[in-house]
Amino acid sequence: MRVKRSIPAERCRFAAQLFNLASIIAVMIPFPLLMIWVGASMFVYAANAHHPDERVARYTRRAGYRFYGVAGAMVILGQPLISWLGAVKGVFAIWAIIALGVVPAAVWEIVKARREVWRDLVIEVAINE
Repeated sequence: MRVKRSIPAERCRFAAQLFNLASIIAVMIPFPLLMIWVGASMFVYAANAHHPDERVARYTRRAGYRFYGVAGAMVILGQPLISWLGAVKGVFAIWAIIALGVVPAAVWEIVKARREVWRDLVIEVAINE
């Protein structure tokens, strides 16, 4: 049996902004929130990357590519930065690079999603009886 369900426009918009919002918060409060967000972000990404509204999926994928790309680059460049600058300066340099790579683009994506016109989405869901 198939039933029609409605996803409100506000929930679609929030889902499109969620990955970016959480990434900004995690970067601004880096220890230990950034490490927790690296793990939790996989669940948010998995939940929204195949959302019925393609725009939500697009925003989530772009935010994920950006966050994971910057985090992966810092895994590779982190050790040389710490060796070159020292422990404390190196960690702050890594944090600053992550912040510069994630925050401005995430803020812009949140503003873009906020400006878009979102409509309620009606989907059909299979119900097993």
